Amino acid sequence: MENARAGRFAPTALMLGNLVTGCSVLAPAGMLPELASGLDVSIHAAGLLITFGAITLCIGSPLTAWLTGRIERRTLLTTTLAVLALGNLASAFAPDYTSLLAIRLVMLAVGALYTPQAAGTAALIVPVERRGSTIAYIFLGWSLAAAVGLPLITFIASRYGWRAAYGEIGLLGCVSFLLLLLRLPAGLKGAPVDLKTWREVGRNTTILLLLAVTMLQMSGQFVVFTFMGPLLNKLTGAGPDAIGTAFALYGVCGFLGVVIATRIVDSWGPYRTSLLFTCLLLTGIAGWALGAGTLGFMTAGVSIWGLGFASTNSMQQVRLVAAAPPLASATVALNTSVLYIGQAVGSAIGGVLFARELLHTLGFVAVGFVMLALILVVLTRPRRAAATA
Repeated sequence: MENARAGRFAPTALMLGNLVTGCSVLAPAGMLPELASGLDVSIHAAGLLITFGAITLCIGSPLTAWLTGRIERRTLLTTTLAVLALGNLASAFAPDYTSLLAIRLVMLAVGALYTPQAAGTAALIVPVERRGSTIAYIFLGWSLAAAVGLPLITFIASRYGWRAAYGEIGLLGCVSFLLLLLRLPAGLKGAPVDLKTWREVGRNTTILLLLAVTMLQMSGQFVVFTFMGPLLNKLTGAGPDAIGTAFALYGVCGFLGVVIATRIVDSWGPYRTSLLFTCLLLTGIAGWALGAGTLGFMTAGVSIWGLGFASTNSMQQVRLVAAAPPLASATVALNTSVLYIGQAVGSAIGGVLFARELLHTLGFVAVGFVMLALILVVLTRPRRAAATA
């Protein structure tokens, strides 16, 4: 009875863990100027915290999925959240840039586990017919990280310093750890991921194309997103409050997008839902690129972009699970890995363009990546009308 009562709230506990994970991954984007001045480095160097963190995550996600496949899920997920909480608290006391980077890489090497394992765990605690909407719900945590976490990080860092912002994330991680410990049922185990599973994934053309969609979507977004605050400042003169508002609009619209996706995916199917939100993603980033230099146009673009940013990724997870259910443990982990590859590629390209003062070019490069992603989404349209993959 206790397990059943705990299980009722397990998706919410998993979702809040994604909130902590999202804040941990995205935090530097919300306070690049404060990190740069506080650590006496350039904004480009501060942005490398995201690039190198993403490289660690993309390597760590499939590797840790393989190494920890036989560990009971509550133990695995709560341990991961404990490391994220402690890592953020330790970051608040980092004496210099090198120390902060080292702490971040260790923290994210373990944190790479959380998002794919949370999505895989969702499949174990809900009926098949609710799997799509539950996975989408769990990804609300990433939307909340942008809607609530990033604006708060920007607000706190601009007034109290970047150390206070890291402390905030660390405390949130402690709370989330306790909730997951209390609410996730014990005894959950997924199918272990072995080398045979990876070979089967490599032979599945649909899965490979879906993974390419994820990488292109994230590359395009992170060309701009990593430097969104400094770009708004340089192109429009926006201060911390205006930048925080832009992050809030991005995140709130992201939250709304996932809520809508969660409501329609079981009836529309993952493909049509994915197509809709990829089109919104492209529209928003194109609006940013074309409106660069005018705060109102750029903010409007960010809002439309926000509707698509988290929804597209949650739909990718749903489509991968539906495309090959027996391979879900591997494909969800691999999708998270290529998501972080996209972050690394996008933030690295954005950093080079930003350092060379090619500020308007960033938006158009982002548009190119997302346009390629949309083409691949269309190419992965299910062959049969009844298909939902």
